[in-house]
Amino acid sequence: MGLFWYLIIDYFWFMILVTGGTGLVGSHLLYFLSREHSELRAIFRRSSDLNGVKKVFSFYGDDSEGFFERIRWVEADLLDLSALEDAFLNVTHVYHCAALVSFITSDYQKMRRVNIEGTTNIVNLCISHRVKKLCYVSSVAAIENRAEGEVTSESDHWTNTGGKSGYAITKYGAEMEVWRASQEEIPVVIVNPGVILGSGPWHKGSGTLFRRVDEGLPFYTTGVTGFVDVQDVVRIMISLMEGSIQNERFVVVSENLTYRDVLFKIAESLKKRKPSIKINRWMTEFIWRFELVKSKITLTPPLLTKHTARSSVSNHPFSSQKIMDALDYTFTKMDDCIDRVVKDYKSDNG
Repeated sequence: MGLFWYLIIDYFWFMILVTGGTGLVGSHLLYFLSREHSELRAIFRRSSDLNGVKKVFSFYGDDSEGFFERIRWVEADLLDLSALEDAFLNVTHVYHCAALVSFITSDYQKMRRVNIEGTTNIVNLCISHRVKKLCYVSSVAAIENRAEGEVTSESDHWTNTGGKSGYAITKYGAEMEVWRASQEEIPVVIVNPGVILGSGPWHKGSGTLFRRVDEGLPFYTTGVTGFVDVQDVVRIMISLMEGSIQNERFVVVSENLTYRDVLFKIAESLKKRKPSIKINRWMTEFIWRFELVKSKITLTPPLLTKHTARSSVSNHPFSSQKIMDALDYTFTKMDDCIDRVVKDYKSDNG
């Protein structure tokens, strides 16, 4: 075969690796990628639930099993370099979605290992294997919030870590590792989603919002933050990876809403009673302290931490104008997202 054809094959050849493929973003991302590519590779840990990924695929239609079969699952931990080396064989594009999300103080060192050291390993392997592009799923937590009520964007950079959650610090640290890849001539893109809503595990993450409202959640707060549909997140990631944009990061938020707005809409869609007890700032300060003491006595995780309590009553909107301009992108309305997720929730819990 001539050199010309080798160059053509090299240009069009894709071998995609997804980390965190069993998480909310990763599982939806794998579905969208499986519709475009006949072979994919995804990392999973021994404790991961692949049936959860199959469940996410099933929400999209009856042909989901065939798409799931296109994934080659590789058992590997982000801190296991030997296993990661095997996963990176012939890989050209990497979507790094894996992360540990926690706002419990005792989980900080574990988050540093998973979120920062794990990303260091991914970046080093991207560099040594000369991958063509790396996409990292960060968070709006890694962006410096402006004063209450002022709109935050990608141009707002951290000045210090004071008052930041351990999760935010470790996601920011991971971003620094990803930027290191760009300095080694690996094209990178970073997305910073707000609170992601989507069909998936109903016992963790934003999925618990739907379960708790269904069970009769009585409380609500009026803090403001950015929300986004998981399908928008993955569509944007794929567009960025397949396009020419590189070495940029983007806030990915559909709408800035109060938690009250979201909980009320979920209740309305579920046809359940809306939360009726407003929790204000001084009450959250009491509750997180009470939960902290209780957790130390019972050795169980607190239902509310200092950071989740304060964020629930804070007013921090975000702007996605940069990504909308870059991709000429129109976000899904959150009402439509919630209606779709509720439909899947009902089919899963009917």
